[in-house]
Amino acid sequence: MMSTEQSTHFRSEGDINTTPARQAWNQSLQDERTQTLLKRDEEVFLHQAMSTPCLDTLEGAEGIYLQDTTGKRYMDFHGNNVHQLGYGHPHVIKRVTEQMASLPFSPRRFTNETAVACAEKLTQICGGELNRVLFAPGGTSVVGMALKLARHVTNNFKVVSLWDSFHGASLDAISVGGEACFREGMGPLMAGVERIPPAVSYRGAFPRPEASDEERDVHYADYLEYVIEKEGGIGAFIAEAVRNTDVQVPSKAYWKRVREICDKHNVMLIIDDIPNGMGRSGEWFTYQAYDIEPDILCIGKGLGGGLVPIAAMVTKDKYNTAAQVSLGHYTHEKSPIGCAAALATMEAIEQEQLLAKVQKDSQFMHEQLERMKDTYPIIGDVRGIGLLWGIELVTDRSTKERAFAEAEAVLYQCLNDGISFKVSQGNVIQLSPPLIIARDDLQIALNIFESAIKQVSQTFGYAIND
Repeated sequence: MMSTEQSTHFRSEGDINTTPARQAWNQSLQDERTQTLLKRDEEVFLHQAMSTPCLDTLEGAEGIYLQDTTGKRYMDFHGNNVHQLGYGHPHVIKRVTEQMASLPFSPRRFTNETAVACAEKLTQICGGELNRVLFAPGGTSVVGMALKLARHVTNNFKVVSLWDSFHGASLDAISVGGEACFREGMGPLMAGVERIPPAVSYRGAFPRPEASDEERDVHYADYLEYVIEKEGGIGAFIAEAVRNTDVQVPSKAYWKRVREICDKHNVMLIIDDIPNGMGRSGEWFTYQAYDIEPDILCIGKGLGGGLVPIAAMVTKDKYNTAAQVSLGHYTHEKSPIGCAAALATMEAIEQEQLLAKVQKDSQFMHEQLERMKDTYPIIGDVRGIGLLWGIELVTDRSTKERAFAEAEAVLYQCLNDGISFKVSQGNVIQLSPPLIIARDDLQIALNIFESAIKQVSQTFGYAIND
């Protein structure tokens, strides 16, 4: 077993599955069918980090719930970020079923009404100058397309990205990603990538605790300009508007400054909104909460309504200059089924007024989690936007030492009690429920979470403020 120090960087994207706590969880699953299926899975699939051995076996998913082989249900507060509409949303199923019966596939050299209508709708909800679309089967592919377009437009191949960022798991995506766990042992990757520290106010590389909320992280943007000027030949800056995994929420001033720097130096701003797009921030896309506009937007995951894999790159008409280049050239480039799911997802979000709902839920989550922070000193920081929240557990608020074992204990207690989420960086509980969740269910989930925090605090000897 690797030590905590050696394994820390492997914890960046999610909870790892090689700890004693995970082994104890797997051994607690007493159902014979569950253990049999887990064993079959382990024997046939190629093993990889964070997914083998699996956490449990599933036989159903509906609404906000996952259901395992024994009939136990979990509220899904993770969902690999595809679950904005939960699972089995009737409008998405209806549209996809109708599409399957009429036009199930469209070869790449043809177009179809559903794909065109989906692209038109995407440009409508993006607004501004974002009016050109390319579809792809998944978010990683879209990131690759965006990097290629930026090279074509700027004639510069160098890219700036953020440490601790995630943009996919392919070789080009891990080249610009900032998580060492994905580059481990991979050898030479794509050349020309410069990484800078992310705008982190709680435990960042250059903290400014005395600064106001709107000035606390602008200096991280200044670091971007420093690198652009020193390095030269930078064609793009790629980042999530809000870091999804451990929920880092920069200030508006930061993103305004980034946009100014990119404009000044003719650097294309690529916003990766693959995990957070389609309403999680309370806006259609997270950049809209910052009153900026990227040059290229990457979306995916929730775009397919939790049913069909589909992703999209959206850019501006002035960058429609690569007619002789195959930026994507994917088999399912204008998938009628994928586009039907995406179009239905956008329709459902509008019909159910989910953006306004998420904004109200955001305030509720903030109030509840801040109250917990006041009560339980094990909670060092609470941060979030919309229905995306990070709760950072620490052994000591003054030193900010990460509470690895305590976070795992909270995770498995909540799994026992019927909530699934993931732990990022080893100590950050990430809560991202479906946008359709009812307020009563959200309160139940938070009660379960608080009960776990209280129990773990007592077990590990932490104070509780009455």
